[in-house]
Amino acid sequence: MDSVYQRAYEALMHVQVEQKAQAVFALLEDWREQRLSMEPTQVVSIVQPGRPDRPELVALKLLKARGLGSHEGRASLLHSIAHIEFNAVNLALDAVYRFQQMPAEFIDDWLRVASEEAYHFQLLREQLAGYGYDYGDFPAHNGLWETTHETDFDVLARMALVPRTLEARGLDVTPDMMKKLRAVGEIRAVAVLHILLRDEVGHVAVGTKWFNWLCVQRGLDKFDTFKMLIDTHLKGGLKPPFNIEARREAGFSEVELAWLMTLSN
Repeated sequence: MDSVYQRAYEALMHVQVEQKAQAVFALLEDWREQRLSMEPTQVVSIVQPGRPDRPELVALKLLKARGLGSHEGRASLLHSIAHIEFNAVNLALDAVYRFQQMPAEFIDDWLRVASEEAYHFQLLREQLAGYGYDYGDFPAHNGLWETTHETDFDVLARMALVPRTLEARGLDVTPDMMKKLRAVGEIRAVAVLHILLRDEVGHVAVGTKWFNWLCVQRGLDKFDTFKMLIDTHLKGGLKPPFNIEARREAGFSEVELAWLMTLSN
């Protein structure tokens, strides 16, 4: 019987986007059908997961801002979101592979997240094709994976800094992107982003669930620990705007939300 951890690693290291997506879907099915064991495997640090040669990865400051008044500008925006979703597939797989001390329910959650992120990526790629573009046609930055790699040392830090911080940022900015795309008549793109926003609330909730679980296991105060990890590892801290209602739905406590609101002033 194959190990779920080894299969997660193999999917993580797939280079071609189609192969990665299909490997994720098959992995989730095999796990749910109890065809995989929890036999531990050797864990290694992954500086770069499997990815195609394109897009070119550049520093965030080097990415061009393109207006939404052209097909190219709208395609560029959706490409940047597709790149985030591609990386989100990898971070979900890495969570399964790397943190083998976690219970089976952790695997259930993150394989489901990986599958939904792969589906999001496919939706965005189809939308890009409608503009005459494909994934890889625009440069991108690697911030999400870099933070994933930097939190290899502790599952608690991973849950705090990736799903509850970087991915939660999508909850904050997606409504404004939807508004702007709707204003230029991109109704189908808005519908795609609506699916993403709906599901990402659930993904952030998974991060919150396991962050809270780990804090209880370690006897840590949830708010103090989250704030400490942000202050220690996130340069510049959290920046507004914050989608308070979506974050509440994703499991942020009222204490955390009140703190975020003070950062908006």
